[in-house]
Amino acid sequence: MGGQVLLFFSLLSLGSVFGQVSYSIPEEMPKGSLVGNMARDFGLDVKRLKSGKARIFTRDSDGYIELNNERGVLLIKDRIDREALCGQTTPCALHFKIILENPMEFLSVTIEITDINDNPPSFEKSDVKFKISESAVSGSKFILDRAVDSDVGSNGLQTYKLEPADHFVVRLHEQADGTKNVEMVLDKPLDREKNEHLSLVLTAVDGGEPQMTGTMQILITVLDANDNAPVFTQPIYKASIEENAAVGTVVVTVTATDSDQGSNGRITYSISSILDHARGLFEVNDASGEIRLKGNVDYEKARTFQINIRASDDGGLVDSCKVMIEVIDVNDNKPDIHILSKSNVISEDAVAGTVVTMINIEDTDSGENGKVHCSINNDIPFVMKSSTSDFYTLVTDSGLDRETASEYNITVTCSDEGVPSLSSSVTLTLQISDVNDNSPVFESSSYEAYIVENNTPGLSVFTVRAQTDSDWKIQLPAFLLPGGLPR
Repeated sequence: MGGQVLLFFSLLSLGSVFGQVSYSIPEEMPKGSLVGNMARDFGLDVKRLKSGKARIFTRDSDGYIELNNERGVLLIKDRIDREALCGQTTPCALHFKIILENPMEFLSVTIEITDINDNPPSFEKSDVKFKISESAVSGSKFILDRAVDSDVGSNGLQTYKLEPADHFVVRLHEQADGTKNVEMVLDKPLDREKNEHLSLVLTAVDGGEPQMTGTMQILITVLDANDNAPVFTQPIYKASIEENAAVGTVVVTVTATDSDQGSNGRITYSISSILDHARGLFEVNDASGEIRLKGNVDYEKARTFQINIRASDDGGLVDSCKVMIEVIDVNDNKPDIHILSKSNVISEDAVAGTVVTMINIEDTDSGENGKVHCSINNDIPFVMKSSTSDFYTLVTDSGLDRETASEYNITVTCSDEGVPSLSSSVTLTLQISDVNDNSPVFESSSYEAYIVENNTPGLSVFTVRAQTDSDWKIQLPAFLLPGGLPR
């Protein structure tokens, strides 16, 4: 069955029909599955799809959806993995246009990809080790690595279980940003003399049907007394870094203190958890807490990063803090000009407002760096019009005259508002075809000739000829006056 459909129609000022249809389908549908009857939902005759050479225009999803012009339907072209396509972003949707010609039209299609429970929760590490003093008091908290579940909504991670529960329980601590820290809380005091080593299993459970789980082993070594745990100077550190910053750039330095002396007060810093898209991009100096850039960051791919840093002393006590890193956009992308459809020849009697070319513009930068304005060269009878923020049309602005100009080279230049501004341009060549709009012109408005009387009938007196005709390839006629009588 096809996806659910939502229809919306409006009329552009240029006279082209603009339609919008939305479908909703689950991820992982087999190749060839029906998405929706596009022709029916847009109210189009299938013959119109063929005559208009209907095709899909998209910048990022042409590998997933195909248009069957014979049936007027949209089909699955390749398997869609919602997690690979959108990650944690919801709703997840494909957006594309269907372009038709003769006349030029474009139709908008949105396909929402809904989640199915096809990913279990998983931990970055299969096991984690703690050294905990036997003097730790009930209620002591130990931050555990969070599990990651690529699914969203009810299919995503829901809760945790910790077994056995002889000494510890697991609790979720709500953070200000809506995330939850996983804490292992000491419920009953430890006794090194009875149990020097403990082995626990933390299970992450999602809410899908069927339910899926992931596990991590927790290995605990019970130590003699260590009275003070490390404490970070602040729970959240915020920093910013420009995209394309050099590898090795210092992002921020975190600091924790421990009142203990000797090895119990010696602090080691480490990354306790980091989301998939940030892995391999940052590293922390285990002695100084200095966080440096290890890879390349691109604002167009990720605008923020979150890292959880753990401070551990040699006695096994820990504290954690969160580092929020904002990526600052740099104007490093030129506007991308894509010609959707264009005319190579236009008649000189075309009326003002005739569409010559349809253009799509995209600049992946943000803010002022991504705002684009397009213009054309001056002193030509054409003008650029914008139907939406990223679609332009080139139309005639006044009457055309082939006898004055038989060809135009139109340069379209698109510039963003970044500093410095980046721009792209493309040159279009347009031929002006002729219509018979000019009369022949005689060399003189009047002629005089003399004939003698009694001349022979049919005798040529003289010849007049139209000297010029501005139209293309017009044969000029000759006019004779036989027998002294004009014709």
